[in-house]
Amino acid sequence: MIEALVFYMFAFITVASGVMVISARNPVHSVLFLILTFFNSAGLFVLLGAEFLAMILVIVYVGAVAVLFLFVVMMLDINFVELRQGFLQYLPLGGVIGLVLLIEIVVALGGMNIDAEAAAGGAAPTPANLTNTEALGQLIYTHYIYLFQAAGLILLVAMIGAIVLTHRRRPGVRRQRIFDQVTRDPKECIELRKIEPGKGI
Repeated sequence: MIEALVFYMFAFITVASGVMVISARNPVHSVLFLILTFFNSAGLFVLLGAEFLAMILVIVYVGAVAVLFLFVVMMLDINFVELRQGFLQYLPLGGVIGLVLLIEIVVALGGMNIDAEAAAGGAAPTPANLTNTEALGQLIYTHYIYLFQAAGLILLVAMIGAIVLTHRRRPGVRRQRIFDQVTRDPKECIELRKIEPGKGI
């Protein structure tokens, strides 16, 4: 009973926060809801007994949200002065999301103590002689090795695309051209003038 309630709580908040990620107009709000989505997805993985995937989701994806936010700032040209001025208006939303995460952690830890059978059943979906990480490694690097490599290539293409979009040439922006600097003739860029005392250039 408790396991079902915790599952529905995690699932509902995951779907709701996922919808808010794409519907929020403010990029800061979208990032906050994205963090909430990742944490609840990690909770679902814990219920399935895939604690390794849960930790990877929290460490990698939530840690990479800072990089995602950096790309959003670079692409949308957000004014940092206005962002700092609006800190107080983001504080209630951040506080609500933090409170929800705290309640979920308390419920998850309390559920393990209340219903030990549910915790034991959810923590052992793999054979007894294999750990969760070892079983996952055997699947990824044997049966699904080609799909795993294809996913890596897709992520590589996405990363290169983000870099190309960020470093696109904008009109009116002066860029350093090292080849022109190295190959220029000193006679064309240096001019000697005789300055008389008491007079400027």
